[in-house]
Amino acid sequence: AILDADKEGYLRSTTSLVQTAGRAARHLNGKVYLYADVMTHSIKEFLAISSYRRQKQIDYNKAHGITPRSVRRSIEEGLTYHLRDKHQGSQVMKETAGDLDVQSTLDALREEMQEASSKLEFEKAALLRDQIRQLSQVGGNTDGSKRTPSPTKGRLRVSKTTKKARGGRKPGRPAIKKHQRS
Repeated sequence: AILDADKEGYLRSTTSLVQTAGRAARHLNGKVYLYADVMTHSIKEFLAISSYRRQKQIDYNKAHGITPRSVRRSIEEGLTYHLRDKHQGSQVMKETAGDLDVQSTLDALREEMQEASSKLEFEKAALLRDQIRQLSQVGGNTDGSKRTPSPTKGRLRVSKTTKKARGGRKPGRPAIKKHQRS
C-alpha cells in the first residue's frame, strides 16, 4: 500500500511508484494499493507503464505457453546448492594454488580490495577479503612456516573463564592481597 500517493515528491514520483509495484509483483499474489484523493501525473504515468508491461508479459506468456507460478524450493535445497558451490570453489583454489605465485596474487587482491573499498563498493571488497582469507589458508604462508599469524598482533587471547580463575591478573604476576578493614 502506498499512502498519500497523490503527494508529489521524491517518494511518490513515477519511478518510485514503478519500483514499489515491481517489488510487489515479485510475489505470486502481490498487489499494490494507491491511496490518493487526486489522480496525479505520476499516478497516471505509473498506471500507463504498468498496464503496458502487464499486457506485454501476458502476451509473452501466451506465445510461449508459460503459466506464472511461484518458485518451489525448500530451504534445505537452497543450502545444499550454496554449500556445494562453496566446496567447488575451495577445490578449484586447492588445485590451482600450486600454480599461483601466492604472495603476488594476495598483494593484487589486497590492492583490488582497497580500491573497491575506496570506491564504496563494500560488497566487492567483502568478497575479495574472503578470497584473500581462503587463498591464505589454501596457499599457506609464503615464508614457508605452517602457522598463520595471530590476528591479535602478538597479544595473548585469554578467555573470560581463565581470567576469572586467575583473579584478573596476568600470568607470572603475584596475586594482590586485599587488606581487610576491621
